[in-house]
Amino acid sequence: MKYKFSVAPMMDWTDRHCRFFHRLLTRRARLYTEMVTADAVVFGPRRRLLGFDPFEHPLALQLGGADPARLAQAAAIGADFGYDEINLNCGCPSDRVQSGRIGACLMREPHLVGACVAAMKAAVRIPITVKCRIGVDEQEPREALFAFVEQVKAAGADAVIVHARKAWLEGLSPKENRDVPPLDYALVAEVKRAHPNLPIAINGGVKNLNAAAALLNDVDGVMIGRAAYQNPEMLIGVDPLLFGEAAPVGDAVEAIEAYVPYTERELAAGARLHDMTRHLLGLFAGRPGARAYRRRLAELAPKRGAGLDVLRAAVAEISRAPTFEASPEPLAALAE
Repeated sequence: MKYKFSVAPMMDWTDRHCRFFHRLLTRRARLYTEMVTADAVVFGPRRRLLGFDPFEHPLALQLGGADPARLAQAAAIGADFGYDEINLNCGCPSDRVQSGRIGACLMREPHLVGACVAAMKAAVRIPITVKCRIGVDEQEPREALFAFVEQVKAAGADAVIVHARKAWLEGLSPKENRDVPPLDYALVAEVKRAHPNLPIAINGGVKNLNAAAALLNDVDGVMIGRAAYQNPEMLIGVDPLLFGEAAPVGDAVEAIEAYVPYTERELAAGARLHDMTRHLLGLFAGRPGARAYRRRLAELAPKRGAGLDVLRAAVAEISRAPTFEASPEPLAALAE
């Protein structure tokens, strides 16, 4: 099932470097871009905004917008770039996206969202999906979510990903909207029972893969965001636990080794080391040497001219820890 597990689209986090690293940890998870507005796709620097490495597949492009014709244009451009899915953002609660009639505020306009989905479906042959909340502000969640799902399903949506919290567009910050409103997984499960042929995935508050596996008893898929970014080693368990397949790497050290050729290539193309290594700061959490590892990367990687020696020295902080004494070879390869 293509939507069984995915890493959420996260602004300023799930850029192409992050996605490449995550793909080293799991071959089966579906990855998502940061949200890009339809206007930016149509009128902006497309190669910079939409470019990705083929290794990232399966990969979805998340769009923001509320104009059916413009979204159809952007979806067609995304499909031409080779994305596997186009996802419409109807869940982000930030002031910036509200002012552009983007994100969670669209929960109030299910008919418009349906028109957007229908226009994109007519423009491309790849799946069109929607990411939403269970409601906004004073909406009654069950009524709002059921009405919303009915509209996007009728318009031809291929799947719906539900962040199982209401969004408060007035009174809560975007950060608070990710934590304060209570989760209602049961409501999302109820929607799934009402629409057995429509893939439904849950997002919001899922902390680990065991919790994800439990939720899969009620829905078709689970999307994890911050927990996966802040503890990327979690992703090494996705393929074995959820798909019954071998993990592509054995541990975080092996993952960094696999990331080195990509980092080297990007440095040669003009990227900064920090562009790549900022996505590695969550590795080795709680292990001896982890604080020194993070400090080296945080302080030295952003410096002009920083190279792979900084990454090697950071990993060497972990290599001194007893946790890794039993299998030193991978670390030796990085630290020599």
